[in-house]
Amino acid sequence: MLGMVLAAGAGRRLRPYTDTVPKALVPVDGDTTILDISLRNFAAIGLTEVVVVVGYRAEAVEERKADLERRHGVRLTLVYNDHAEDWNNAYSLWTAREYFTEGVLLINGDTVTPAGVGATLLAARGPELLLAVDSQKPLGDEEMKVTLDASGHMEHITKLMDPAVAAGEYIGATVIEPTVADRLTEALEATWRGDPQLYYEDGYQELVNRGGKVAVAPIGSVDWVEVDDHDDLAKAREIACRY
Repeated sequence: MLGMVLAAGAGRRLRPYTDTVPKALVPVDGDTTILDISLRNFAAIGLTEVVVVVGYRAEAVEERKADLERRHGVRLTLVYNDHAEDWNNAYSLWTAREYFTEGVLLINGDTVTPAGVGATLLAARGPELLLAVDSQKPLGDEEMKVTLDASGHMEHITKLMDPAVAAGEYIGATVIEPTVADRLTEALEATWRGDPQLYYEDGYQELVNRGGKVAVAPIGSVDWVEVDDHDDLAKAREIACRY
């Protein structure tokens, strides 16, 4: 199984930090970046082969590649998203589709979590796509929310959902099993070709709409944050030093 990080985003709401680096390279604990935490977490659970999807300011990741590999004991393969600055991340994940058949633990490049989240996902693996879900956090309009069907599988995933009906928030971490590689690739392609501004989570919804199953794994009470703006960055800096 491989680790995978989507690190192509510009993170415009985090300027001036992201004037010269992608969001994944914003520091959250001294000189430790969001990407450092992701790579450290992968290594802690035995995933030392990592694919990083780059786009905006890709050269900043390229320049640090050798140091990141040495620091965390991993080997990085960079995949280039040629539409990182004008399309959304359904296309970004699709660009790394050739690696799905090896099995992937995916983490968003703006998500700060402890290593235990990845361990929780690997322990819950099955034959299906598996999403990490926070079922305890209070929800608002901006969260990527999920509802579940009677069997406990994902029924809907979208930000455009009444928080009162949601079972929790998808936190930006997924296990992609080899058995779903082809179907996920097709669903993601249909999604971005239909509208390149859609999220890869819309691709997950397309997979379900086509009859696929998507499992969920509750992460329990965990300090984590998706870093979209300066308020999120302040929270990331509060919790990252405790990992």
